[in-house]
Amino acid sequence: MKDLFLDCARNAALESEEKLVEVLDQSVFQQRSLVDDVLDTQLVDEERFLENLSKKLSIGWKEELERDDVKPRQLRELCSAQVALRHRLLPVYFDDPDASEDDEFAGEGGEERAANGEGTGRLEIATYDPFNLTARQAASQHIKVPIQWRMASRTRIVEGLQSLYGVGADTFEQLLAGRDLNEDLLDMREDVNVIDDDDEEASVVKFVNQILREALDQRATDIHVEPQKNQLRIRYRVDGKLVEVPVPENIKALQSMVVARLKIMSNLDIAERRLPQDGRINLQIEGKSIDVRVATIPTVEGEQVSLRLLGQEQFNLKKLNLGTGINEQFRNLLELSNGIILLTGPTGCGKSTTLYTFLTELNKSETRIVTVEDPVENKLEGILQVAVKPEINLTFANGLRSFLRADPDIIMVGEIRDLETAEIAIRAALTGHLVFSTLHTNDAIGGISRLVDMGLEPFLVSASVRAFIAQRLVRKLCPTCRVETSYKPEYLRSVDFPADYTGPFYEKGGCQACRNSGYRGRLAIYEVCMLTAGLQEMVTAGRPYSALKEQAIKDGFLPMRGYGYAKVMEGQTTLEEVVSVTTTEMEGT
Repeated sequence: MKDLFLDCARNAALESEEKLVEVLDQSVFQQRSLVDDVLDTQLVDEERFLENLSKKLSIGWKEELERDDVKPRQLRELCSAQVALRHRLLPVYFDDPDASEDDEFAGEGGEERAANGEGTGRLEIATYDPFNLTARQAASQHIKVPIQWRMASRTRIVEGLQSLYGVGADTFEQLLAGRDLNEDLLDMREDVNVIDDDDEEASVVKFVNQILREALDQRATDIHVEPQKNQLRIRYRVDGKLVEVPVPENIKALQSMVVARLKIMSNLDIAERRLPQDGRINLQIEGKSIDVRVATIPTVEGEQVSLRLLGQEQFNLKKLNLGTGINEQFRNLLELSNGIILLTGPTGCGKSTTLYTFLTELNKSETRIVTVEDPVENKLEGILQVAVKPEINLTFANGLRSFLRADPDIIMVGEIRDLETAEIAIRAALTGHLVFSTLHTNDAIGGISRLVDMGLEPFLVSASVRAFIAQRLVRKLCPTCRVETSYKPEYLRSVDFPADYTGPFYEKGGCQACRNSGYRGRLAIYEVCMLTAGLQEMVTAGRPYSALKEQAIKDGFLPMRGYGYAKVMEGQTTLEEVVSVTTTEMEGT
């Protein structure tokens, strides 16, 4: 057996034969799966290794696991989720000579016929571990039609299983065992005690955990559990885009239990279904702490639950992937002893991450930093953080007013929402404190108008604010699969791309590393408007937006689109991504 594996590995980009021998010996000694252990070490190329193994064993190799010509429900009827997911066996095709082209297990009694194995065809099943005898025996016992074995890569089989059965399908089948799916769903929706620890259906806990784990595996930032008329839809937000997750059929039957479990985990009132509620979940997964913000919204189809996943990450300027000029501007701002630095942009553009990075850089033993936030998204060691509580009148303004009596050096206010908070922030800046906060505006220069519109005197804005920083998030190209592309000169001129650029452009590809999306992660693009002496005079004089922008550009202001174009030239993102999140002002505004 060892010789077989070594022979297959030598033609699969083997990194170290000595390490592979050690892995094989250890695997045999501990009676573990040889194939899994070899793949887990990443000493070989997965595709090539398994394909070589299939040839040695004379088992057909499946390059692509397409199921376009069959109905997925037919495959699920023949091979249950419990068998498929537990043993990682993917049914890919069933050739039933008794079924017509237009009525493949779709006619009357077709599903029962499939489940009872009355067809005479063969079910094609893909595996990546042909030596797993337990899996083969389980398949033979539970599948009532002849099986034709094939081999495919482990990565494609795992992806195919999720696509075919949906997240948590094996647990879902256990939950529905013995249950009448035609029972009154309204009555079931009212039953929230079924997830008690002593209840036989407490495995809904496992089902919810699988939803959370899958979201983390896909690098999702949000999970949305959305009740529909005939279905319960689950969507993840990955790299800023919503992705619908395959779910088991009839999941609507367990809607109330899934929602109730999430509410229990976040310490919400499970009996209150008429009002929105907010809560938090603290998760420990593989030694990592995950803070989850939970919000429920009552809809006509039931309660909708949104979860924001917040990992306890480490913040530093290097992680922001800044350009040289912006990095220098940020460091100069962090050296200031007083004034206000405002971050602007819409919700979800990464302002909190940038603020936490600034605070982390300034967090020293000789510096006292206090924050008031709504809510506290990440806990920073050595920084005093306060969460606002409007129900007891602990607002941004009241918290900030109290901070000024607590001997702070640096203050961070989650958001300036009203005139009172703005006035206290300016008073803090003018009395020698460095203040960080956020505003909701479209660009950096627009922050000036926003403060004046709140009711602040222009001379106070010019005297206290040191800089406005606007930002957006764009998706990063997957470095593994990005491909070169080109654009017509007319299009480049229409978006004001630098005419002197002669380097390559890149667009998204698609590979296993990025789950065929072409993108992996996001990066922030910025514009920084420093309030120079020239700008201060114009702000005090009440000059319009267009005049302020013209002066800012004279003083070295680089619009966000220009910064984004630099990231396009570096091959980190696409031109379309930058254009989609940046705007050019209409003439005369």
